[in-house]
Amino acid sequence: MKNNHIITIDGPSASGKGSLAKALAKELSFILLDSGLLYRAYSYCFEQSHNHSAAKSLFLNLRINSIDHEMHVFENNTDITSILRHENIAKSASQLSSLKETRDNLISFQRDLASDNGLVADGRDMGSVVFPNANLKFFLDAAPEVRAKRRHLELQKRGQEVNIHDLINDIVERDKKDRTRELSPLIKTEDSILLDSTNLDQESILDEALQHIKERNIL
Repeated sequence: MKNNHIITIDGPSASGKGSLAKALAKELSFILLDSGLLYRAYSYCFEQSHNHSAAKSLFLNLRINSIDHEMHVFENNTDITSILRHENIAKSASQLSSLKETRDNLISFQRDLASDNGLVADGRDMGSVVFPNANLKFFLDAAPEVRAKRRHLELQKRGQEVNIHDLINDIVERDKKDRTRELSPLIKTEDSILLDSTNLDQESILDEALQHIKERNIL
């Protein structure tokens, strides 16, 4: 049975999933599920414990809030979201996300965020594994070079300096791992709508997504 209150956005790293998900959540007044941030938060907890059971306990003690249609993570009333956005945590999160223990510890938490108020979920396996019965599924993609440039600008705005060529290599390598891993690989499901953002800005991609939403009578 389809769930009319869930929209999933899957796709590779830096394809624009987060920006589109945030814009849709704001436009529709839906809750935002930023799965990448949750995996980073879990990785942050794992680095403190080096044990999945302890990491899960630490993770469940974190507070997840939605602020201006954007997910924020708090540890002891301190917003650690900006810390979780660092590339070193992104890399460790990418490695941990391929492990069964990690995904098992997070899947129920993600599903529990769904509500009658609506949910926009972005990640690598939102439509294929976490919410297979979502009413509308998008797969957002773009050329690796374009995604690397976007990530470079994003990191520069946060005061982080990263070599653009290293970013391209990292994105290509991460794509390969995500698409070929045995557990929850990055795939475009048959019922997903492909959105290619290579030559489109955020506003154009949002307009295209909203047109599909209107056609599905989700609004």
